[in-house]
Amino acid sequence: MKVTRIMWYAGTAFTTLAMLAGSASLAAQQLARSANAQTAVAHGDTVRADRRRDANLKAFRGIAAKLNTTPAALQSAFERARQTNPKLSRGNFIAANVLADNLGARRPNVTTAAILSGLQNGNSIGETLQSLGLSKDEAKAARKAADRRIKDGDQRVKDEDRRTRAREAEKKQREREGLGA
Repeated sequence: MKVTRIMWYAGTAFTTLAMLAGSASLAAQQLARSANAQTAVAHGDTVRADRRRDANLKAFRGIAAKLNTTPAALQSAFERARQTNPKLSRGNFIAANVLADNLGARRPNVTTAAILSGLQNGNSIGETLQSLGLSKDEAKAARKAADRRIKDGDQRVKDEDRRTRAREAEKKQREREGLGA
C-alpha cells in the first residue's frame, strides 16, 4: 500500500511538473513569436521605406537632369520639405522646383521656398503664383509650361530605360548565340 501511495505521489508530482514545464514553454514560445513578429514588422517597414526611397530616387531622375541637379539632391530636398509639410506630394514638389527654375530669372520673388510656403498654407500652385505677383493667365501658362517640362523629362528617362533594356536583351541574346554555337 505504501508503494502504491508513493507511486501515486510521484506520478502526481511528475504530472504537475510536466504541466508547469509545458505552460512555461508555451509562454516562452508565444513571447518569442511576438518578438519575431515585431522584428518582422520593423524589418518590413524598413524594407518598405527603402523601396519607397528608391522609387522616389528613380522618379526624380528625369526632372533632375532638367534642373541641372542630381536625383539624390532632389530627393533629400523633398524629404526635408515633407518634414515641414507632410501633405506635400512629390508632384507638387517637382512643380514648385520647375516653376521656380522657369520663372526665377524674370521674377526673383518666385522661388521654390515661396511656392512650397504657399502650398503649406493650403493654397494651390495657381493661387500661390498669383499671390507672388502673376496674373491668373500667367500662372496658368507657367503651370502648363512646367507640366510640359516635367513630362518631357519623364519621357526622356523612359526612352533611356527602354534603350538600356533593349541593349541588355541584345547582349544576352548574343551571349546565348555564342554559347550555343
